[in-house]
Amino acid sequence: MADSRDAEHDDPDTRPPAEGADPLNPTPVLAPGHSDASLTDLVLNPVARPTMRGWWFLLAICGALACLFVFAFSYTIVVGIGAWGNNIPVAWAFGVINFVWWVGIGHAGTLISAILLLFQARWRTSINRFAEAMTLFAVVNAGLMVIAHMGRPWFAWWLVPYPSTNHIWPNFKSPLVWDLFAISTYLITSTLFWYIGLIPDLATLRDSATSKVKRVVYGLFALGWRSSGRGWQHWNAAYGLLAGLATPLVVSVHTIVSFDFAVSQLPGWHATIFPPYFVAGAVFSGFAMVVTLIIPARNVFGLKDVITIKHLENMNKVILATGWIVAYGYLMENFMAWYSGNEYEGFAFANRRVGPYAPFYWLMLFCNVVAPQIFWMKRARTSIRTMWITSILVNIGMWLERFVIISISLHRDFLPSSWRMYRPTWVDISIYVGTLGVFGTLFLLFLRFVPAVSASEVKELRHEMSEEEAHAATSHEAHS
Repeated sequence: MADSRDAEHDDPDTRPPAEGADPLNPTPVLAPGHSDASLTDLVLNPVARPTMRGWWFLLAICGALACLFVFAFSYTIVVGIGAWGNNIPVAWAFGVINFVWWVGIGHAGTLISAILLLFQARWRTSINRFAEAMTLFAVVNAGLMVIAHMGRPWFAWWLVPYPSTNHIWPNFKSPLVWDLFAISTYLITSTLFWYIGLIPDLATLRDSATSKVKRVVYGLFALGWRSSGRGWQHWNAAYGLLAGLATPLVVSVHTIVSFDFAVSQLPGWHATIFPPYFVAGAVFSGFAMVVTLIIPARNVFGLKDVITIKHLENMNKVILATGWIVAYGYLMENFMAWYSGNEYEGFAFANRRVGPYAPFYWLMLFCNVVAPQIFWMKRARTSIRTMWITSILVNIGMWLERFVIISISLHRDFLPSSWRMYRPTWVDISIYVGTLGVFGTLFLLFLRFVPAVSASEVKELRHEMSEEEAHAATSHEAHS
C-alpha cells in the first residue's frame, strides 16, 4: 500500500499541493524542483532519444490513411466532383463541411499563442507550440479541401491576382476568392509565428546534437542563433509583432468563412449571427482538439511536469465558456426563425429538428451543449479520462454542426420537387478519413523532430516564478 501511495504522489497529476502553496491557486503551471538544465533535458528528450516503436506504428497507420487521401483526391481530379455524393440541391457537402471543420480547428493555435501572449497569460506556456503546429496542419487540410471542391483545381491560379496580360482578374465578389486570401494569410502568418518561436530551441538542438547531419540540419534552420542579448531583443520584437498581426486573424478568418453562407439567400444561412457564431465555434472545436492531442502526448513523452493539470483545466474552462456561446447561437437561430414569421426559415429549422436527418441534429446538441456542462465540476475539469472523452465528443459535435448547417439546409430547398437526400460515397468518406491521416502524419513528424514544448519560454517562466517566490518569502519575513 505504501508503494502504491508513493507512486501516486510521483505522478504530477495526483501529487498533493506543495507545502506553502497558495490555497487559492494550488495547482502550478510548472512543477517545482526543476532547474534550467533539467527543463531543457525534459523538453528535448523526445527529440534526442531513439524513436519509439509506438511512434512507428502510429506513423504507419496515419501514413496509410494519407495514401488513401492521395488516391481519393486523385480519383476526384480524374473523374470529377461527380465521384462525390453531391447532387442538386445538395451542391455543397463533405468538401465544404471538412473545409470549415479544419479551419475551425486551427483557431485555437492562434488564440493560445497570440492573444494569450499579448495578455501575458502564463498558462499558454507549454501548450502554445502544440496549438501552433495543430493550426498549420489543420489549415493545410482546409486548403486541400478548397482545391478539391473547385471541380477544376488545375485552374486554381485564376484566384490569384497576378498581373495578367489578358486582363483576367479574380472575381472579388466571390466567397471562394475571400477564402483564398483568408487561408493564405492565416497560413503565412501562423507559419512565421511558429517558426520564429522555434529558433532558440533549434539552436539548442544544434548545439547538443551528437551527429553531424543533425547539427547541420538544425543549424541551418536555427539561422545562426547565438542567444546574444541583441538577438533576444530582436526575437522578442518580432515575436510580439507577429502576435499582434495574428490576433485579428482569430476573428477575421472564420468571419470570412461564415460569409460564404451568410451572403446567400438560403433559409438557415442568411443570418447576421453567423460571424460571431462561427468564431466561437472555431475556438470551441480548436481547444477541444488541443486537449484531444495533448493528453496522450504528455503521457507518452513524459511532459506532465511542464504540461500540468492547470493547463488542461484552463483549456476546459475555455471549452465550457465557448460552448455556452455556441449554445446561445443555436438558441438564437431557432428563435429568429420563429420570430421572423418567415415560413421558409421556420421550415428549415423544423426540418433539422424532425426531418430525416433529425438524429444528427440532436446528437450535435448533445455533443456541443450537453457534454461540456460536465466541466462545471472541478473534478471533471481535472479528470484526464473525462476531459479526453468530452473533447472527442466536441470534435464529433462540431463536425456534425457543419453537416447540419450545410447538407441539411440544402437537401430541402424552396421547391419540393427538387428535394433530395444526400448520401456520401466512398470517395467522400475516404477523403475525410484521409485528411485525418495527413494531419496525424504531420503531427507525428512534428513531435519526433521538433520540441513540442518551448524550452526557452518554460525556463523564462521558471525564473519568473522563482523571483516571485523569493519576493514573497522576503515580504513574509519582513512582516514577521
